[in-house]
Amino acid sequence: RSLRRVRREVVSPHDALRLLKQPRGDTRSAVRSADYMAQTLRLVHERIHHVHKRSVNATGTDTLCLSQLLLVSKVCSLPCDFSSSLSKHGRSLFAFRNNPRLGAANTPFTRWLPPEYDDGISQPKGWDRNRTFNRFLLPLVRQVSNNILSTTDAGVVSDRNFTLMVTFFGQWNDHDLSFTPFSPSIRSFSNGVNCDESCEHTEPCTPIPIPPGDPRLPSRPDSCIPAFRSAPVCGTGYSAYNFGGVSNQREQINALTSFLDLGQVYGSEEKLALFLRNLSDDGGLMRVNTEFRDNGRELLPFHPLQVQMCATHKRVTNNTSAKEIPCFIAGDVRVDENIALTSIHTLFVREHNRLARALKGLNSHWDSETIYQETRKIMGAYTQLFVFRDYLPHIVGDDAMRRVIGNYRGYDPNVNPSISNVFATAAYRFAHLAIQPFVPRVDENNRDHPQFPSVPLFMAFFTPWRIVFEGGLDPVLRGLLNRPAKLNTQDHMMVDALRERLFQFVQHLALDLGSLNMQRSRDHGLAGYNAWRKFCGLSQPKNQAELSQVLNNSNLASKLLQLYGTPDNIDIWLGGVAEPFVQGGRVGPLFACLIATQFQRIRQGDRLWHEKPGVFTQRQRNALVSARLSKIICDNTGITSVPTDAFSLVSNTNRVVRCSNLRGLDLSAWRERACTGETPGVKRFDRFSAPDLHRSLYFVLPL
Repeated sequence: RSLRRVRREVVSPHDALRLLKQPRGDTRSAVRSADYMAQTLRLVHERIHHVHKRSVNATGTDTLCLSQLLLVSKVCSLPCDFSSSLSKHGRSLFAFRNNPRLGAANTPFTRWLPPEYDDGISQPKGWDRNRTFNRFLLPLVRQVSNNILSTTDAGVVSDRNFTLMVTFFGQWNDHDLSFTPFSPSIRSFSNGVNCDESCEHTEPCTPIPIPPGDPRLPSRPDSCIPAFRSAPVCGTGYSAYNFGGVSNQREQINALTSFLDLGQVYGSEEKLALFLRNLSDDGGLMRVNTEFRDNGRELLPFHPLQVQMCATHKRVTNNTSAKEIPCFIAGDVRVDENIALTSIHTLFVREHNRLARALKGLNSHWDSETIYQETRKIMGAYTQLFVFRDYLPHIVGDDAMRRVIGNYRGYDPNVNPSISNVFATAAYRFAHLAIQPFVPRVDENNRDHPQFPSVPLFMAFFTPWRIVFEGGLDPVLRGLLNRPAKLNTQDHMMVDALRERLFQFVQHLALDLGSLNMQRSRDHGLAGYNAWRKFCGLSQPKNQAELSQVLNNSNLASKLLQLYGTPDNIDIWLGGVAEPFVQGGRVGPLFACLIATQFQRIRQGDRLWHEKPGVFTQRQRNALVSARLSKIICDNTGITSVPTDAFSLVSNTNRVVRCSNLRGLDLSAWRERACTGETPGVKRFDRFSAPDLHRSLYFVLPL
């Protein structure tokens, strides 16, 4: 139905969000299996209740024997985790925590604290509007957004230290680590209600009620912003599995690998990874656009489905003769979300192809597979370096970098690198408050581009045609390098483009990103603010005076307690972004702890981390140290001068330099000795555990 709408060019913000969050490939199979499993159990429960005229646990041992449960479990394409109930038989059908699957795509987000659901199993917090938490009702998330997050574009404060590249690189990096799909269904499973047309709470609908007197949206008693629950992991969220008192609470699925492996460039599934490659050439290249170029340089390929969700050129320009531009395709489906994100995607595809051609020149006898894998391996090292060395210190500050992340201590097979639910759903969404209300476009003289001016953010969503017809990558990347990020301040949090005009293509009800973030946290059953502060070893404020001290803002503390009643109930995302920054960072102590902890585990649990002995030779590691994001921009665009640190504003310590003066990656360390036909220290491996299969089909690993 959603596809039919966009093909008729009547796309709404809700269609855009739903299509953006649709599972694909193996993820779609896993999510649909979860839906089938859930509805099978629901129907069994209803049938038994009807027959026996009494309340019965549908899968209790008095109703369904173990063998029948196993038969039902075959609904799942990935077997459900019955390990707790089958341990007495000495085997497990499927255990998510077995090392071979840690960090793999299409496995559950890990939990650092137990979930808190309305019914203890599955229902989102606040599903029952009369249920209290810590003696208080939870406020409507839209009311919280109106009272706490609201600002005007005129009130935006610009960051004095960091560029917009920090903001959009963070989004791009997030798309390497986590993707939480919705159910493919547009209607309720139990009663057929259309989630777009009803405000009824019925799976998978989780509408956001509109409070009375809302400044923008209609305030009828039954009005709401349509929203959808995140898809569950197959076999979770049902008391059906309570064998021996063990609860199997609802978990959400991560469609991506948990590693810094540039899945957003290469794809996290085999079919997509193969599609994104240029298999007609023997150079190990990525597929690029065959219709358009950007001043002679490569653009991303178009999506083969020609999805009209992105075809807004004709509507915006009123140019009926202009060719419509479909969505681009990349390793992550969110590539077209905004033109800054699209530009970074394109930049790294160009860099892959540049490296591949250079490696081919060094080793003319290499086949396409060897070139592709060696290039991909170098690119993976790039992102690990850029994130840990250049990006994270600006976010979590020096203290967390030293205490939590520290120096690399080697691979630890006992560390779980899987992305945590709280990181993906709350902590790493801090940058939503660092987004300017526009995407700047800058000319060669560092002035606003005269021909292609800055684009209001709400007009930069799903507009790949702006890349094709409006100057390409260079003006956008110059803007990211030379214009400041928005500074998150406690009285100017989220710009209207995200809170009031998200995905507003035409005159339909736009979305509110702040409300969606809090609604998603409740959908995932995330514990409240104080529980997470306790997890991080921080104080847990109990009253207004203590909360005022933590926030260093008595007025904000008062407003929060008027809404929530107690600091315990504050939604984790909101509490995190409300805290004052740590020294040198752009998040408060809580999010600094959660973000640093997650990245420390990602690095420690990655057996292909670039610093691990044997992954690269010492000479190769020495060469990689020179890699800089600024140099990648120089090598793949027409930009000729850049700041040395792409994430910091130009200053006395971060001067603009000519691209020709920046040191590039010395690829001579990858030259193969022609006499032996082997690269020194390189061994070929053909088979890998599950996470590695998601990272590449074959990996060329130096010993």
